[in-house]
Amino acid sequence: MTIRPEVVPFIVVVLLISSLLAVIVPPWTCTLVGCVFIGYFLYFFRDPERIPPRAETAIVAGADGTVAAVTDIHEDKYLNTDCVRISIFLSLFDVHVNRAPIAGLSMFLGYFPGKRLFTFHEKSSDVNQHNKILITGERTRCLVCQIVGPVCRRVVYWPDHNQSVPIAMGQRIGMMKFGSRLDMYFPKADVDVLISPGTKVRAGASVVARAKGREVESHG
Repeated sequence: MTIRPEVVPFIVVVLLISSLLAVIVPPWTCTLVGCVFIGYFLYFFRDPERIPPRAETAIVAGADGTVAAVTDIHEDKYLNTDCVRISIFLSLFDVHVNRAPIAGLSMFLGYFPGKRLFTFHEKSSDVNQHNKILITGERTRCLVCQIVGPVCRRVVYWPDHNQSVPIAMGQRIGMMKFGSRLDMYFPKADVDVLISPGTKVRAGASVVARAKGREVESHG
């Protein structure tokens, strides 16, 4: 199991705080609490390998978690068409590495300030702070929104921020730290949605929709 290197600053902070507290509380208590926090951070920053489906029409989940909603909506800024939005809620125990739902050219559209509502609320898709990424593929386009909640302090997009870059379906594109929500918008005319609210999904592996054409196969 790979651990993301972003865990290092969190472990350093835990060690420093534990060392400082050791002068006023029993050292064994600091050691125990420190080990619990370090263990959680190592678990949170895990980055398992995922095998995307082979079918060309497959569209995969961009995040681990539970499908919170599947919504018909008109997106009038980037896709400029009637869309279906698939929203995935990430708990504090889900893998938080995000992956590309489709292959194509990925463009970072920017970070947008806003509120920090709990991300299981439908309204959070529209008003919370978030990153926007547009992936343009051969069969469809996908607008990805990494949404910040009250616990999540940062959302990160790893590819180049200044130009479009080619990206493979299931490729790692970023991370959301400590509970959040990921929304994926697709032109409604391009896709058939295969999941429903309440479905548990895995980033880069679970098929959530297909570009209209041949049937897709899923690795779950």
